[in-house]
Amino acid sequence: MRGENVTRVSAFILVGFPTAPGLQYVLFLLFLVMYLFVLVENLAIILTIWSSNSLHRPMYYFLGIMSTLEIWYVSVTIPKMLDGFLLQQKCISFTGYMTQLYFFSSLVCTECVLLASMAYDRYVAICHPLRYAVIMSTGLCVQLVGFSFASGFTISMIKVYFISSATFCGSNILNHFFCDISPILKLACTDFSTAELVDFILAFVILVFPLVATVLSYAHIVLAILHIPSATGHWRAFSTCASPLTVVTVFYTALIFMYVRPQAIDSWSSNKLISVLYTVLTPILNHLIYCLRNKEFKEAWRKAVGLGQTPL
Repeated sequence: MRGENVTRVSAFILVGFPTAPGLQYVLFLLFLVMYLFVLVENLAIILTIWSSNSLHRPMYYFLGIMSTLEIWYVSVTIPKMLDGFLLQQKCISFTGYMTQLYFFSSLVCTECVLLASMAYDRYVAICHPLRYAVIMSTGLCVQLVGFSFASGFTISMIKVYFISSATFCGSNILNHFFCDISPILKLACTDFSTAELVDFILAFVILVFPLVATVLSYAHIVLAILHIPSATGHWRAFSTCASPLTVVTVFYTALIFMYVRPQAIDSWSSNKLISVLYTVLTPILNHLIYCLRNKEFKEAWRKAVGLGQTPL
């Protein structure tokens, strides 16, 4: 194709959710409410952890970082979607697409590693309780968080570099509502095999390795719980890791379902509905799972808003 005149794509059209104009306003209000809920929910978690001395522990430190991630996560995708609903501004430049793709991918990759770090924290708490304070020091927590961000943003940078180096031509219409990797793969009019291979290898590294570490951590936790003699001990140990395990299950189920078959995004885009669950509802559910099932956090939150006192 090098000898041919090729019109390169300099902007993309995100189809979003094509409906009647009236429904566009309804969808705008619906997603605006969900967006604001995610912001308020996660800000409340961050402020509660920051203001409550009883929550100044590694488990809640990681939870606060995860809440920060979720705020950035929805802020990368939803504002552009809201603009499309309200003002019908569905066009996005090539640079804008790659920028949103980079930050979205970076945050997803970072969360994968962060969830593995949280699983390791619960493993140490259950399997090595007497050494927990020594092992899970402030320095190690900072290193784990730093590694999560460094690995996530570095891997995403490499992926987006190879994707952006391809030539895109022909149709610039993407049947999606945010800038994801899957839709753009179809628009490349040059050899894209190297970019696809790099994307596959890096996705494998950032998804599978943290997942294996997470599964191994919880497998050791389950074995340790089974060796606890009393039923009360069983329940107390299980309650400390049930919420993180549920969040991991929800996150990876949505992630695998979305990206195990990238080519599945078709003209009717049933995957767009799954993407809504993944990009909007999952951030809402994650912290509701944590907070509603965590008695210690609920007591700290009531004290923070003046609804009760944390018992001594």
